[in-house]
Amino acid sequence: MGTVFFQDRFMPLEQATLSVRTNALHYGTAVFEGIRAYWEPEGEQLYVFRLPEHYERMLRNCRVLYLTVGKDVKELSRLTVELLRLNGHREDTYVRPIAFVSSEEIGPRLHGYSTGFAVFTLPLGQYLDTTQGLRVGFSSWRRISDNAIPARCKVAGGYVNSALARTEAAHQGYDEALFLTEDGALCEGSAENIFLVRAGRLITPDVSSNILEGITRDTILTLAREALGLQVEERRVGRSEVYLADEVFLCGTGAQVAPVVEVDRRPVGEGIIGPVTARVQRLYFDVVRGKVPDYRHWLTPVY
Repeated sequence: MGTVFFQDRFMPLEQATLSVRTNALHYGTAVFEGIRAYWEPEGEQLYVFRLPEHYERMLRNCRVLYLTVGKDVKELSRLTVELLRLNGHREDTYVRPIAFVSSEEIGPRLHGYSTGFAVFTLPLGQYLDTTQGLRVGFSSWRRISDNAIPARCKVAGGYVNSALARTEAAHQGYDEALFLTEDGALCEGSAENIFLVRAGRLITPDVSSNILEGITRDTILTLAREALGLQVEERRVGRSEVYLADEVFLCGTGAQVAPVVEVDRRPVGEGIIGPVTARVQRLYFDVVRGKVPDYRHWLTPVY
């Protein structure tokens, strides 16, 4: 069944249980992270991608919900590497840490409650198809506002918004949903940031557009500027600009770099994976597997 970190110790997965009265179950009062580790068979090494950055973000986000994990980034990173070793993963793997209100009192508040913390791992290949190109559609649901539930913080309860949009997209025959903000600006996918390519420039909604402050997004911005020499714009983006884009792709820890070839049944560009997207995708996969020396500082080896 595997090993998890729960109640401040490592234990078998089947022993890591919660009461049905746990506050986070009822109110979504939790903050989580998604982290990938990539298996490189040539060197027989498992690399965790940008591990400290994920925990830095998580601890910042926990402040919003008054959650106190009681561990710093160094300790969280250490126990995650140990957990991966205990589970002996030799394939691409997903790491899910979660901090949550563990008190069993009833009531949707944040103060005066205790914090629980857990980490588990599981094998994970493709979350979205990164090879053929996705067909996506704008959701009738709007993205939650920063003044309602901050989307930038990976608050568990906020992902009901994502679940509604992605389910609607599936029922309409799409691979994924795109969100607009309440005032009609492009936001992101159900669980991914979005990039457009226009005239060779990368364009992505800025962080004031109710997006997740994505670590993969930051990675793409860095690689585009430093390694690919691309001009990048972070700004408000209108819906129709997506229809006019030469290329579109989604990105995230789960999605990685996922090309989009159709939006609202309109082809993106020529309706195939574009050259800029292909360059970004190739470089990204090389970086996360340790094949680009300049970016090996982003990798934490497990074995």
